[in-house]
Amino acid sequence: MSKDTNVDRAAKLDTATISDALDKFGLNGACYKIAPRDGSFRMAGRAYTLLYMVCGNPPGTVGDYIDDIEPGSVLVLDNAGRESGTVWGDILTEVAHRRGVAGTVIDGLCRDRRAVPQARLPGIQQRSLDAHRQRPRATRCVQVPVSIGGVRVAPGDIVRGDADGVVVIQKRV
Repeated sequence: MSKDTNVDRAAKLDTATISDALDKFGLNGACYKIAPRDGSFRMAGRAYTLLYMVCGNPPGTVGDYIDDIEPGSVLVLDNAGRESGTVWGDILTEVAHRRGVAGTVIDGLCRDRRAVPQARLPGIQQRSLDAHRQRPRATRCVQVPVSIGGVRVAPGDIVRGDADGVVVIQKRV
């Protein structure tokens, strides 16, 4: 259990149940076409958001942000659904696991299908899977609102994932 009671409460519910509850209030929290790599996992945590873009000089690296993430967070990577290159794989999975990251949600590609489950990260949800590399690439913005499967995700929103997909419970200010 975390120190965040709202995350703990969300972790006890299935994504379908949360989605139904959000629907009753006219809120869309279900991330369209974002599916789990492994249907047996469950994840819940506060969003740590990243917005990717293809860029020129300097190109940066795909994981410039990884050391800044708090344990228990869910990484939310907006690569605009691009399927021309990946932004996540085995090395980032291993580092995220060691840092205590709760899971990763990617609107884009993930690679390293065989190595990623062995790293024991609680969960990875992504739009699709492929080995393509994307060069040049860089993180454009960190901890800004992003879009995952048509759902706005802001830093600190609750992100819940399981075999049925991902839902976002937005913070109300």
